[in-house]
Amino acid sequence: MSDNVKVIAVNRKARFDYTVDDRYEAGIELYGTEVKSFRDGKISFPDAWAEVARGEVWLNSLRIAENPFSSVFNHDPDRKKRLLLHRDEIKRIARKTEEKGYTLIPLSFYFKKGRVKVELGLCKGKKVYDKRADIRERDIQREVSREFRGRLS
Repeated sequence: MSDNVKVIAVNRKARFDYTVDDRYEAGIELYGTEVKSFRDGKISFPDAWAEVARGEVWLNSLRIAENPFSSVFNHDPDRKKRLLLHRDEIKRIARKTEEKGYTLIPLSFYFKKGRVKVELGLCKGKKVYDKRADIRERDIQREVSREFRGRLS
């Protein structure tokens, strides 16, 4: 990502539970109070996912906390958010998600040129033995880096 990008949140668990095949950048249709909550980093998306419905992409299970300073004009924290993508991207995503095992998962949220963006990943779920292999690789890498640091000092 470039210099004028401010990362809000990253979904690290998604990279552990899924293999990411494709990535897409999408804008999010938000209300003003939702943008304020994004700026404060008050979002939660542990099981968030996106779906294609009637030619539009919708983000589900993204919780944006209410802003305490906007009393009457607050937003619904659990509403579905519409994602802004090009029509050909939506068609491509729709074709892939109809295949068995593919789902659309938000990988990260960030500000780009003052606008809230989401990085969507077209993901396929990992099996238990794939997760174990990832853990094993991570442990081996950690041991190698420890030995390397030990030899330097």
